[in-house]
Amino acid sequence: MLLTLSIRNVVLIERLDLTFRPGLCVLTGETGAGKSILLDALGLALGARVDPALIRGGPVEGAAAVSAAFEIPPHHDAISVIEDHGLAPPGDGEPLILRRTVGTDGRSRGFVNEQPANAQLLRTIGETLVEIVGQFASHDLAEKAIHRSVLDRYGGLEEDRGRVSGAWRAWRSAGKALAEARAEAEAAAREEESLRHAMEEFDTFGLQEGEEESLATARHRLRHAERLGETLSEALAEMTGAKGVEPGLARAHRVLARRTDIAGGMFDDALEALDRAAAEAAEARTAIEQCVGELQADPGRLDSVEERLFALRALARKHSVAPDALPRLREETALRLAAIERAESSLSDLRARTERARAEYESAAAALAAARNAAAKRLDKAVNAELKPLRLGSARFETAVESLDVGDWGPDGTDRVTFVASTNPDTPAGPISRIASGGELSRFMLALKVVLAGASPVPTLVFDEVDAGIGGATSTAVGQRLRRLGEALQVLVVTHSPQVAALGGAHWRVRKHEMRDQGGHETRTVVDELDRDTRREEIARMLAGITVTDEARAAAESLIAGEVS
Repeated sequence: MLLTLSIRNVVLIERLDLTFRPGLCVLTGETGAGKSILLDALGLALGARVDPALIRGGPVEGAAAVSAAFEIPPHHDAISVIEDHGLAPPGDGEPLILRRTVGTDGRSRGFVNEQPANAQLLRTIGETLVEIVGQFASHDLAEKAIHRSVLDRYGGLEEDRGRVSGAWRAWRSAGKALAEARAEAEAAAREEESLRHAMEEFDTFGLQEGEEESLATARHRLRHAERLGETLSEALAEMTGAKGVEPGLARAHRVLARRTDIAGGMFDDALEALDRAAAEAAEARTAIEQCVGELQADPGRLDSVEERLFALRALARKHSVAPDALPRLREETALRLAAIERAESSLSDLRARTERARAEYESAAAALAAARNAAAKRLDKAVNAELKPLRLGSARFETAVESLDVGDWGPDGTDRVTFVASTNPDTPAGPISRIASGGELSRFMLALKVVLAGASPVPTLVFDEVDAGIGGATSTAVGQRLRRLGEALQVLVVTHSPQVAALGGAHWRVRKHEMRDQGGHETRTVVDELDRDTRREEIARMLAGITVTDEARAAAESLIAGEVS
């Protein structure tokens, strides 16, 4: 609720500090005394658009400033708004303070517990704290956008709507997954023919890892086969000729072997080394002979190697990869083809999942719609019962719950909820804001607020002259409903009705005060909190006018006594 309101340099108010109480608080005063200035100042703290006319001019007064302090519960909507904007919320037991300063140039600065905040953030927070209802103020309940949530709060349907919201998210998620899978499958299907052709080409070619390098090496050797053959023949002759390696090793072995009987083991190591050398030489000769055989085995091998090498490189260019990457490309192609083959099965599963999610959403939404229709009947009955005492006996209030087209379904269900009314029996029902006049609209709002008090997320309601144009028993009925509303919420009422003022739990009088000095005189707005005696005098003034009589005082006392009787 609103705890305090501090105002500096706003129109006729130089300095004002008000402390408010729970329940029904009334503000009275003569026309033009400045009651609307208080509401305008509160609006500034709540992020309203700056009207330059509100700012006191002159170098002495300087900037205007308004500060509003609120007491809020730990989990109030304002907390999440503040945290969502990266600001620190008030601590346990600390007030939430919205402050706004406006310079003489019209530029404003906002603060949330002294943390800088723009006007939009102040406005968003303010919407969770205060609602202003009046002939010329905005009426939240006249806005179609919130009718559905208002009905849900009245009917206690938050859990039902939460189930619908969860089912909606599940359906949307499943539908998104299906759409993505279908798009991928369609894209893959468009390239399926080319993928299968590529696989056939790869398999026909018989790709091998590292084949390009081996073919290039073989081609290089075959292109120099003649020179290599001559070199091999020369090397073989050097090893096997009369003075070659192998005969020389054999002769050396025989020479040493003839004298082993007298060497006493001296030649053993040398003979073993000669044996090893002979064996190595034999292996070398065999390797050379194999090379010779390879060069002579297939005279046409160069052509076949070059043909294979050039075909491999051409295939790689066709697929824009290096020749060594072709085997990996073949594996990837096989995987993509397998994915296409699995796609239909996957799509079938996703379609089934989406259909199940839609069915669950429709079931939850249908249950919510039934609950909304039941709540709508209860709301209509309760609101219409409040209209006759408010001099709206010919009016009818109706909550229309209509099914939306499938394309308009959403996380809040499949229904559109609209508050409509008719003010005459022969007049068709229509939106409240179009059907009702200013005074009627305020009383419609009062009836709705009384019925919805227990479900209101906004702790403070401000009624600006909700009793305009009525009197007598109707004013008493308005006051009684405002007092009932004050049992659940904090209610601030700007009123000219003595019947309403007499029912307030706290009473402030707004008046003009002229200050005179050597430089002339100045008019300022002053607000006094009234005790029982001064309150009786103010209500008597409201009853009698300029001249307050003893009869008016007696009538005022009677009205006040009726409050506590």
